[in-house]
Amino acid sequence: MKRTTSIPQPADAGLLSGGAAHPADGEDRNFVTALGRGLELLRAFGPHDDFLGNAELSRRTGIPRPTVSRLTYTLASLGYLVYVEGQEKYRIGQGALLPGQRYLSGAGIRDIAQPLMQSLAFATDCTVALAAPDRHDMLYLEVCQPRGALVMRLTPGSRLPMATSAIGRAWLAGLAPARRTAVLAELERHHGPRWPGLRAKLDRALRDHARRGFCLAHAEWDRTVSGVAAPVCLQDGAEVLSINIGGASTRLSPEILETNLGPRIRELADTLAARLWQSA
Repeated sequence: MKRTTSIPQPADAGLLSGGAAHPADGEDRNFVTALGRGLELLRAFGPHDDFLGNAELSRRTGIPRPTVSRLTYTLASLGYLVYVEGQEKYRIGQGALLPGQRYLSGAGIRDIAQPLMQSLAFATDCTVALAAPDRHDMLYLEVCQPRGALVMRLTPGSRLPMATSAIGRAWLAGLAPARRTAVLAELERHHGPRWPGLRAKLDRALRDHARRGFCLAHAEWDRTVSGVAAPVCLQDGAEVLSINIGGASTRLSPEILETNLGPRIRELADTLAARLWQSA
């Protein structure tokens, strides 16, 4: 790991200003813009981003660079980011992971889910993961790896695209119709011209779930990876998570996903939902 050092002081230490506005800016007086922008910076880190600098964070979020500089300084001071001197960039700090860990612990999810997930990962030599939605992505909450060589080098905090991953499609399938319609409308705005093709695949995935109880994605969001997923519906559907199982697309054919791994992940999702309901 690179040696870390003192955090660079922002050039302008004034009040946070400028940047991409929250949709409710100027309308919702309860919305704290500075806090919202800080969280947007944390969301900007993708699954393959070890380090990001202020310029790239500004480009990804639309927040002006001087504002980004003040935000990253503050986030690093609080432990949500770590400044790496050799890179002159930031990486995610432990502080950013604590809320998710506390959510899992407080809800009893990790204690119940982890042994079941790990057992399936060992039995199938595949990666098993539990995720929750975050904007247009799915955020990994827990990941259990097989004993063999790792194909999916993903960890808690990693993100997968909601529209093209099995775990995202399964989450959408688990939603109540009204909520799903609202999320699909937001995904349409986000993806723009790509949406018609994505929507056709999503509709097929929703039909698959209605018929078989799981959704699959074969070499889509990543050509080297395939997986199958099922929704975990909690509190009578008031809260929905998603769980998947996956591995190398060269090893996991659509037939294996449909006839072997699909039924197993559906059973795990049902078992997990039932046990979490009993523990509530």
